[in-house]
Amino acid sequence: MTQDSAPQDHQAKDSGLLRSSGVVSFFTMMSRFMGLARDVVFARVIGAEALADVFFVAFKIPNFFRRLFAEGAFAQAFVPILGEYREKGSQAAVKALVARVMGTLGISLLGLTAIIVLASPVMAAIFAPKWFFDDPTKFAATADMLRITFPYLLFISMTGVAGGILNSYDRFAVPAFTPLLLNVTLIAAALIAAPLFDEPAYALAWGVLIAGVVQFMFQLPFLHRIHMLPTPIIDWRDSGVRKILALMGPAIFGVSVSQINLLLDTMLATFLPTGSVSWLYYSDRLAELPLGVFAVAIATVILPNLSRHHAADSGRAYSETLDWALKMVLIIAVPAAAALILLAEPILVTLFYYGDVMTARDMTMVTLSLRAYAFGLVAFMLIKVLAPGFFARQDMRTPVRIGVIAMVSNMVLNLLFVMPLHYYWQIGHVGLAAATSVSAFLNAVLLFIYLRKKGIYSPAGNWLSFFVGLALSVGLMIVVLVLVANQIGALDSALWQQLAWWQRSGNIVALCTAGFIAYAVCMFATGFRLADLRGPAKATSVDHSN
Repeated sequence: MTQDSAPQDHQAKDSGLLRSSGVVSFFTMMSRFMGLARDVVFARVIGAEALADVFFVAFKIPNFFRRLFAEGAFAQAFVPILGEYREKGSQAAVKALVARVMGTLGISLLGLTAIIVLASPVMAAIFAPKWFFDDPTKFAATADMLRITFPYLLFISMTGVAGGILNSYDRFAVPAFTPLLLNVTLIAAALIAAPLFDEPAYALAWGVLIAGVVQFMFQLPFLHRIHMLPTPIIDWRDSGVRKILALMGPAIFGVSVSQINLLLDTMLATFLPTGSVSWLYYSDRLAELPLGVFAVAIATVILPNLSRHHAADSGRAYSETLDWALKMVLIIAVPAAAALILLAEPILVTLFYYGDVMTARDMTMVTLSLRAYAFGLVAFMLIKVLAPGFFARQDMRTPVRIGVIAMVSNMVLNLLFVMPLHYYWQIGHVGLAAATSVSAFLNAVLLFIYLRKKGIYSPAGNWLSFFVGLALSVGLMIVVLVLVANQIGALDSALWQQLAWWQRSGNIVALCTAGFIAYAVCMFATGFRLADLRGPAKATSVDHSN
């Protein structure tokens, strides 16, 4: 290598994480915007009526298990082991591991799916106990719909296995694109199939199942292209499979505490007035937009990199990667949370309010829970990048202990928040969202403390100046948003609801653009540069600083 080419090579390595996370962020952003379009269509087709509540419960149950198996515990356990095999083994050994993982996980999920389908009334009673006792119509519909939606888990979990393999081989684009197919399928089900059903919600349930099959089949050719399309083998005794399963047990809890909390929210919401489940769904979906676009993308990219740094005993690069990820999350999460809290109602009215199936009261209720979720957005996003700091080192116990503390705290806070809010103001669902946000902050803070305590992460760079610049920029953004919002009437709910949809949409785009420009200009003025987005170099040699 010549002297001139060395800096270019170093710069290419430096920008690897940014480029990879940019690819993931782009496709994830496309998927999230399609998901937002899907939710707008849902609001027009099923609104927040009784069967809408039923569909969201029947969809949330397999979706919860999906996040455990496909995006949560499995990914956090499988990717580090696969990285270890790639680092120390042959291609044949890697392919043998993949074949056994596919077969063993596949047969396990097939058995679980069969049990749940046969015992769907039991599952419906667990997750919607109020309907079991007081609303037999909604309970029966939940059990029927769950039989349709739950097999989605099998196909989407296999999709998760394929995505984990592709990510480990730095093929990030295909797994990031795949969720687009879910949203396209569900939109088609709502617009094309729903009019053919007496109850449109059942068309959406069938759409969920079909989407799982489509996503799994889509990834198979790409596995074949990298010579990693296996013939599944069931082998419980394989050392790699047993190691992954051992790591998955505690990881199920450690990575999915926020999802367990959201599921508990859904269970408790069935005890609240009709519409509560839907209100929480719509607000959670909007709050998850920045979470899914940025935090999940960054977490997806850093996990295999952290695993390689750990395998190479490169402690400094490990800390630099976490350092970069935390700054990237804060740059997005803090302004996004502030904007969602301030503009919750005009954004929701623009997206969902058309005066037929979604009423003005629905908008008010969703606004309240969205603000509660937005309060915890920074914590939700931080958890996504702090937890891989443990998982990449195959340390599942620490996040589990922290997760237990956070979940118990959430349960206690649910009782403290929900009961008075429901009794006095009939807004108990807001208490559920607020409890989830507070427990998420507890989770994130404890993860950070233990990363520091165990010597896994050592902050680098000037964090004080970063925080000062971030605070000033967010403050200026809020001032600009308030001024512009008052000029266009966005903070006057009665006036805003009277505007045509195209007027609301145009005004919201202008408002968000003004806020973004103010934020970006101030960040630049306080010293932030595009070069700061560049990720740390990938370790190419052993570093014994750990």
